[in-house]
Amino acid sequence: MLKTIAYYPHIAALRPHQWTKNLIVFAAPLFAFEIGELTIVRSLLAFVLFCCVSSSFYLLNDIADVDSDRRHPVKCKRPIAAGLVSIPVASCMAIGLLGGTLLISWRTSALLGTIVLSYALLQVSYNLKLKHTPILDIIAIAMGFVLRACAGAAINHITPSHWFLLCTAMLALFLGIEKRKAELRLAIATGSKTRAVLQQYSIELLTRMESVVTTSVVMSYSLWSSGPQLKGALTPWMFATLPFVLYGLFRYQLLSNPRKGDRHQQRNWQRGKRTERPEEVLLTDKPILFAVIGWVASVFTILLLEHQGILH
Repeated sequence: MLKTIAYYPHIAALRPHQWTKNLIVFAAPLFAFEIGELTIVRSLLAFVLFCCVSSSFYLLNDIADVDSDRRHPVKCKRPIAAGLVSIPVASCMAIGLLGGTLLISWRTSALLGTIVLSYALLQVSYNLKLKHTPILDIIAIAMGFVLRACAGAAINHITPSHWFLLCTAMLALFLGIEKRKAELRLAIATGSKTRAVLQQYSIELLTRMESVVTTSVVMSYSLWSSGPQLKGALTPWMFATLPFVLYGLFRYQLLSNPRKGDRHQQRNWQRGKRTERPEEVLLTDKPILFAVIGWVASVFTILLLEHQGILH
């Protein structure tokens, strides 16, 4: 599928392979156990809106970083950097997508419009300043995920719990740290740090940050899944889904860390490079994909059994 899209540079410039990030809009109704036809339709609308607004900023970012992208071993293949899509055309696409998304969001609901506008302002701040500032760049990436999740709650008129916001924020920080760590490993391997902020990071620092955030993800999810006693999930049986979360986190870390003493250095480098793009890991790594499917299946099974009164 990704290879097919590459033949259409104007579509590829929108980075459709990164739209999987926007699936997090479905998280709020799933965590709140409010799944129905109307909820799915509303969440799909939020998903499409965030695909459009995120693609508009991918275009603007590629326009702004066209020179540095051309020096990057991977980003040089992007349509704008490769000269397959002209800057004027890309600018028109970005403005059209951004303007249309903001208009539809505000007409849908004021809260959704506010969240989408906040996301847009965050992206502007990120591209102008935050992506060059250590720590804040990772927090900005995480906030983007949190705002997506809040949009899914807003469009479905769900009040997100503190556990939901905490789990989402910690997982988003985890992905942001893993992304920077993969970028730094790639920069070290190629001898060129094309992203200026990488000069202020080290593998040791990012590994310590990763350890703290991973612990936070596990603890916050564990407490939420423990059930109503902690104002968490509707049933303590949700604790049975924890193994899928643990496996997904540890599998991702396995992919992000090269094996010591591996003679096949090129294969090893490619293996670690994948976590520079979390959205592709979800699409291409079967164990993580199976973990996600297993988590979703177990959640629906628990809810079904709970609804039928089998679980107490």
